[in-house]
Amino acid sequence: MATSGVSWVVRQTLNRFAHPNKSHLLVGKAQKLSHINAAVCPCLSYCTTVLSRDNVLVEYRHGLSVFSVPLPSRKESCEFVLKPVSHTVQDLVSFLKEEDKGIDRVAVYRDNGAKIAGSTTIDILLRSPFTVTINENSYTISPPEPEMTLPTESFEKLTEVKALTAKLFSQLNVEEYQLKREKEIIQDLEEYRVQIAPLLLQKAEMEQKIVSRNTTAMYVGSTLMGLQFGFFARLTWWEYSWDVMEPVTYFATYAAIIGMYAYYTVCAQEYNYVDAWDREFINKFYKLARKEGFDIEEYNRLSNLIAQRESDLCRLRDPLQLHLPIREL
Repeated sequence: MATSGVSWVVRQTLNRFAHPNKSHLLVGKAQKLSHINAAVCPCLSYCTTVLSRDNVLVEYRHGLSVFSVPLPSRKESCEFVLKPVSHTVQDLVSFLKEEDKGIDRVAVYRDNGAKIAGSTTIDILLRSPFTVTINENSYTISPPEPEMTLPTESFEKLTEVKALTAKLFSQLNVEEYQLKREKEIIQDLEEYRVQIAPLLLQKAEMEQKIVSRNTTAMYVGSTLMGLQFGFFARLTWWEYSWDVMEPVTYFATYAAIIGMYAYYTVCAQEYNYVDAWDREFINKFYKLARKEGFDIEEYNRLSNLIAQRESDLCRLRDPLQLHLPIREL
């Protein structure tokens, strides 16, 4: 230590000749040096190099935690400033390895030997003593009391601020999100329409066959009704009289009423030409689909997806909710 003091005096003497204007400052430092206790290293207050230490120290400065860790390669202590809430144990490990490439392994343990996860925040880490292992060296740390403890209300306000920040971010990025969402919906629609195209072609062919059959059945029915009318008219005016044909027409009309009632009993709906057409169309369609191997479930699934995407696209382009640029309309 005496050698260090002598070398410091020699340096200051040379600086005094090189910089005569600053001689009064150097004299003041020399006076300070003479009053330093011999048990204290002069480098602690004046030396520009970092003081070597053999242990890890933790202290609080302005609400931040400062770790003084000895680096194995440099044989000196380096300070790392960490944020208690945002920084984690993994950040501390990364900072150590970046500062000293000679560090191969860094681990943090509790007193009971349990390893602390890298996702643990510094605030949680400093609540109880722990051990830091750097390569082959282990350092036991007893954290000091924090400068201030945030009350519960502060954490609640912090949560509210985070929620408001998230809402503000979403509002500022809503146009970009809508553009991205519109592009995704259009891509989905194109993909689903390509998949459903063969099914639509097969469905159109089947519908054409069913419509042709139903139309033929309707023409046959109307023809039979016309023949019945002509047959009854022939019997009434040429073969027999109205007195003879009146009961026949009554029973024929009543038979038609019985047929309509039977239709209501089977189908649970009133007989109507439009409803009867639709019912017959659906029955024939399912029979023809099973015969020709048409996948009705896949067709319904794709149809529902297309309808859902089209609905989403309409909602996205709703003038009351629209935030897209004019060029995208």
